[in-house]
Amino acid sequence: MDRLSIYLTFIVGSVTTGALVIAVLVMGWYSWLAIGSATAVGFIIAWPVSYVISRRIKRQDKGWDETRVEGRETPLPNPAAPEV
Repeated sequence: MDRLSIYLTFIVGSVTTGALVIAVLVMGWYSWLAIGSATAVGFIIAWPVSYVISRRIKRQDKGWDETRVEGRETPLPNPAAPEV
């Protein structure tokens, strides 16, 4: 469970959706289909992009240690446990 990516999803989603809608409007496409498509694409790519950003942040953090969570017994993490 990557909680950082969940928090980043809101920020990344609004930025990507806004940028795509602005790009569509700058190109002169003022139809509902174009704006709706840009919004849908922004919503769809929000979580994968935020997951990649989260992994990069954790990879560059010198204090982050992923090995301390290996060997867990259950597939569901304990909410009080260290974040993966």
